[in-house]
Amino acid sequence: MTMTQFFDVTAETYDAAPEFFHYEDTGCEASDSCLNCPLPRCKHDDPAWYQRNRRLAKDFQVMYAVQQERLSMEEAAERFSVTVRTVFRILQRCREALAEPEATGMSALAA
Repeated sequence: MTMTQFFDVTAETYDAAPEFFHYEDTGCEASDSCLNCPLPRCKHDDPAWYQRNRRLAKDFQVMYAVQQERLSMEEAAERFSVTVRTVFRILQRCREALAEPEATGMSALAA
């Protein structure tokens, strides 16, 4: 087999039966196994969705602390190492997310 034959990969090679490919279900930071993952979408299929919802899960933690512990904006900013303006932005994002129907499934990201 020459080098050109070795690197000459056709579409049929990629569409071969899955039993000819090695696949190990190692999971990711969201789950130990892909088959047991609590996320509604795979983080590898849609990285922007994962990053957006991961940030939103952190934002909900800030909102929860502000509401439950009755923190002032300054206290929340100090606790979470952000500016006061960022706390206001976080609360606005949380309000917008709660108004959207897709705001479900966030508990899986709050790990």
